Amino acid sequence: MKVFDRPLTAAQEKIYLEKFHSGDKRAKEILIEKNMRLVVHMVKKYSCSEYELEDMISIGTIGLIKAIDSFDEKKGSRLVTYAAKCIDNELLMMFRSEKKRSKEISLNEPLGTDKEGNQIHLVDVVENDTGNIAEDIERKELVCKLCVGMEEALSSRE
Repeated sequence: MKVFDRPLTAAQEKIYLEKFHSGDKRAKEILIEKNMRLVVHMVKKYSCSEYELEDMISIGTIGLIKAIDSFDEKKGSRLVTYAAKCIDNELLMMFRSEKKRSKEISLNEPLGTDKEGNQIHLVDVVENDTGNIAEDIERKELVCKLCVGMEEALSSRE
């Protein structure tokens, strides 16, 4: 595993933040590089999850970048304190969005194979007594068009 740079001292952090706010892009890169150890530390809290470590580090890095971009040193805290919360929030947002996505089921999702080795999909085994929904919608549209056409073509008496 890669050995990360030593974290910045409070004085160094302040210098690089001032440079970053005056437009120095290299200062932002240094702030990111020097705080990657924090990202990995925060990700380790969730290491028992089913997500890849590299993916979680990427998401944590996004949180770090957001923290650097939105950090206000006038509030009296250090960047590391603020970044830790941002990294944690970014990871939790990823877990929540994945949890929501895991509840979604596709009718074309393969369930397994039959005796001949063909894939069986959920749509194959779900029974539908109402018929084809697309045909029903198309039929209703045609009936509406027919009614409109009849009203236009026929007089009120006819």
